[in-house]
Amino acid sequence: MGFLQPVFWVLVLLGIMILVHEAGHYWAALAVGIRVETFSIGLGPRLFGIKRGDTDFRIAAIPFGGYVRMTGEQAGERMIGDLGDEKALDPRSFQAKARWQRAIVIIAGPLMNIILAIGIVTGLYMYEFPKDVDTRNPIITGVKPGSPAAQAGLKAGDRIVQIGSHENPNWDYVLTEETLNANHAITGAVERRGTRKNFSLTPIMDPKEGIGRAGWSGEQNIQVGEVLKDSPAQAAGLQPGDLFISVNGQAVVSSLSVQQAVFHSGGKPVAFEVMRNGHVQPFSVSPGATGEAKTPYRIGVSFRLPVQMVKLDLPQAFAQSLRFNKQNALMIFQVLGSIVERRVSAKSAMSGPIGIAQMSSEAAQQGPWTYLFLMAMVSLNLAIFNLLPIPILDGGTLLMLVIEMLLQREVSVQVKETVFKLGFVFLMMVVVFVIYNDISRILTKS
Repeated sequence: MGFLQPVFWVLVLLGIMILVHEAGHYWAALAVGIRVETFSIGLGPRLFGIKRGDTDFRIAAIPFGGYVRMTGEQAGERMIGDLGDEKALDPRSFQAKARWQRAIVIIAGPLMNIILAIGIVTGLYMYEFPKDVDTRNPIITGVKPGSPAAQAGLKAGDRIVQIGSHENPNWDYVLTEETLNANHAITGAVERRGTRKNFSLTPIMDPKEGIGRAGWSGEQNIQVGEVLKDSPAQAAGLQPGDLFISVNGQAVVSSLSVQQAVFHSGGKPVAFEVMRNGHVQPFSVSPGATGEAKTPYRIGVSFRLPVQMVKLDLPQAFAQSLRFNKQNALMIFQVLGSIVERRVSAKSAMSGPIGIAQMSSEAAQQGPWTYLFLMAMVSLNLAIFNLLPIPILDGGTLLMLVIEMLLQREVSVQVKETVFKLGFVFLMMVVVFVIYNDISRILTKS
């Protein structure tokens, strides 16, 4: 069951993503008069299905992927007529349609994934919207000795008032800039006892996570975000949402307070006080040894800032959903840019089917809200990935159409086939990389 559960949840998640994506292509094709021959969920040999009209709706053997096959979509398949006859374009083929109509069919798939992401988040926010506490003008509560932040002269108590050209950032913005700028300088300013002081620091690349680390902390009112399965924290009874009050009798002012107490525990029990449902409760957690020099002990929790859960009406939920998906999309492009510029390691930002399966299973265990939220994020990621100008993807096909529009003629079949093959090879290299990356993460954690 331990293996089948992640497989089940990732198949459900990816199955819905693929169904919605291909449905977009299918409906758009019918709308402009293109014959659809195959609507396949999965790749490879046909397992079973039904035929309705011109279309074979099928389930294929390989569950990761899907496609809609249209008449005349592939190069060299756009003519009809018997041998010896004058051949002509099939009026219901993909190639017979105007380029703007073909573009609509191509865009429709990713667009449906974007609509799905917006719709899911809107529905979730109508049920429960996580309203963040005000973290604007973040105050640094801890600086790791010898870290880039310490070398820049920053101290606990400094209030960050500027990062780059962004005035009055919140902690989310600060941490994003830190994470995506490994080995690249970040400039900013802090306010210390009423005096503004400029600073410049260069986050170091975390060799394990592949992201930038500045060595500062500033989160206040730290909550338990996630409790790992079979971890010391789970054994002790800690739960997501618990608010850390104290550790070994000292007030918790940041996640660093918890991390340092665990680091210096020597494996001996660490005393925590947490607030749960308005009541302070004591817990004793015995950290587990990791065998790593930098983090010799762990209790198995992640941290998050406290939020207030409220319900939104439809207009408010829709507006917040648009805002969230816009920010998430911009973040995806920012991460891609950081990977290209080597500010972030690709291994920290890219997950394959194994990684998605793990996330799906963990999200399902945390409840429908978390699972559906993950589905929305994966749907948006799938839309953006498909729109990248890579041959074989929707974005690559769209780019070829734009080139033909500019040239006012069709690109030769030979060129299209060559570009398609190069795109296929590149895509297979990406698949191999993300699967290797997923396996490496598992082996590193074990």
